[in-house]
Amino acid sequence: MIVTHGLTKRFGSTTAVEQLDLTVGEGDRYGFLGPNGSGKTTTVRMLLGLVFATSGEIEVLGHPVPQRSAAALVDVGALVEGPAAYPHLGARANLDLLEAAGPRGHRLPRAARRERIEEVLELVGLDGVGRRPVRAFSLGMRQRLGLAAALMRRPRLLVLDEPTNGLDPQGIHEIRRLLERLNAEGTTVFLSSHLLAEVEQLCTRVGVMDRGRLVAQLDMDDVRRPTGRTVVRVDDPAAALALLDGRVAERDGARLVVRDVPVADLTRRLVQAGIAVHEASPERGNLEELVLRLTGAGSDRVDRDRVDRDRVDRDRVDRDSS
Repeated sequence: MIVTHGLTKRFGSTTAVEQLDLTVGEGDRYGFLGPNGSGKTTTVRMLLGLVFATSGEIEVLGHPVPQRSAAALVDVGALVEGPAAYPHLGARANLDLLEAAGPRGHRLPRAARRERIEEVLELVGLDGVGRRPVRAFSLGMRQRLGLAAALMRRPRLLVLDEPTNGLDPQGIHEIRRLLERLNAEGTTVFLSSHLLAEVEQLCTRVGVMDRGRLVAQLDMDDVRRPTGRTVVRVDDPAAALALLDGRVAERDGARLVVRDVPVADLTRRLVQAGIAVHEASPERGNLEELVLRLTGAGSDRVDRDRVDRDRVDRDRVDRDSS
């Protein structure tokens, strides 16, 4: 569905994306992750033909982008950098105008368009919005409208940038269930998000960006593999520490992470020593630990070293452009 080879984007002397080899297969629920400034949004904009690459190749739904963007994007629904809408119009009027302005040969007839508008508004939870103008919408409602617009043409590929921005926990849950349903019905989902716990629940594959480079691309089953360590919760952690003699890798109150001792052996040793065990299970990897391990400090940091580095980078860009 999405393939890139050596994809690179430079803005002056600054490299935003470097040698990106991305693969998103049909039926994937793909999470595109990384700190602010890691190149995620630039990549998404290149995939949609909104920004031209400096070098490299992009293929979306079997079509080269940007050379045949029109053919590729007919079957792509997208929500990138917040939804666009006419603020003085309501949800239905905005969706009607959006669809009427679509590519020739792919526009729905008026009756079918109205029917589809009602369908997508119900899907995203806006069917009761009436004629309320978009300027009166909350941020979460605007996100729902943007998602409705992305779904109008029943896309084969859905590209979403922070689709749950502004939603409350119930709304996030609803959108996750909707994306799972759409995926089960044949839509491939590619989404960029900072909500790692939500991505871990939703996605089947992930790619992690850091400073313009793809530093990992793997199945979520591989992320969740056992680490070889055991997590145990006991009533007397001090006694357990003494008993295990240096094999405790981490401790958080009564919760211990023990290396090199299988669950059954660890439980038996603790019980034989008179230490009550409340929980014992193999430790598994998680997405948050993976992303933190693979990425540097996010671009939101303003520590002194980062300010000094940014000043040097700005001076270099100014010299290069003068």
